[in-house]
Amino acid sequence: MRQERNFSLKNYNTFGIDAKAKTFVEVSNEEELQEVLKQVYASELFILGGGSNCLFTKDFDATVLYVNLKGKKVVNETEEEVFLKVNAGENWHEFVLFCIENNYGGVENLSLIPGNVGTSPIQNIGAYGVELKDVFAECEAIHVQTLEKRTFTKEDCQFGYRNSIFKNEVKGQYIITSVTFQLTRKDHQLKTGYGAILNELKAKGITKPTIKDISDVVIAIREQKLPNPKEIGNSGSFFKNPIISASAFSALKEKFPEVPSYQISNEEVKVPAGWLIDQAGFKGYRDGDAGVHKNQALVLVNYGDASGEEILALAKHIQQTIQEKFGIELEMEVNIIQ
Repeated sequence: MRQERNFSLKNYNTFGIDAKAKTFVEVSNEEELQEVLKQVYASELFILGGGSNCLFTKDFDATVLYVNLKGKKVVNETEEEVFLKVNAGENWHEFVLFCIENNYGGVENLSLIPGNVGTSPIQNIGAYGVELKDVFAECEAIHVQTLEKRTFTKEDCQFGYRNSIFKNEVKGQYIITSVTFQLTRKDHQLKTGYGAILNELKAKGITKPTIKDISDVVIAIREQKLPNPKEIGNSGSFFKNPIISASAFSALKEKFPEVPSYQISNEEVKVPAGWLIDQAGFKGYRDGDAGVHKNQALVLVNYGDASGEEILALAKHIQQTIQEKFGIELEMEVNIIQ
């Protein structure tokens, strides 16, 4: 166990915000985790994973608990599939690469997503037609007050679009310690429906892609569109793609005929938030060190020394502008820590 006082979290969040923790504790196994939970009141704890989906707007006059549990193991397998248990502190992209190397299919479309495995169910992370729930078997978590260890099934997690029970009914009550994935070993069901993937495969002359081909293509696409957090502070997509009613979309399309969309059902349509933000003139916008990425309007960035408050102010300005121009309310995907 590692403990520090007045500790900068700049290297522990992908936005690179220099928020400070009064006390910083890093745990590397469940025994250490339980020991900390016995000593510190839940109300005085902030649980930190990969720091990839949060925006710090202040210092912490409390304890920041960094969950750094490592390890992965096969818990069950057949000729067709494998159940892989992965501890919460494992880096998500490194886990995906491990799956590719071992010919475990299902997560290749989720390549290069920042963060750790333990936070992936909270957000129900997703990209290019695949969501975490598609490969999720179960996760284990410890209750921060009772220290009871509980297994959450897929049904328990109540997964939705970038949503789960961990963001709602049991928010802040549990710390996820491991996630078990159900992956394929052969006859992989490749998801190539997104145009960007199809175009990249075609450009490479690949007609029968493998899971590695899909992963390589997704990495190439993401590197073209999204900034590397190690070079420019960011948290990936800052806003959710709004889902509006079919009638609201018809009215929108009359006013903006070129608006792209994805049909969710007969009643609902998804509109790309990046397109809305781009049309509002924010792509490449910069105010001090807070800005919108030049290649992807959905990504807010820290060019160096922006504060969390400055990035949040920019996000709210974008929300207000989109509401006024399109009549659509943008919801933040990133967790704002205030």
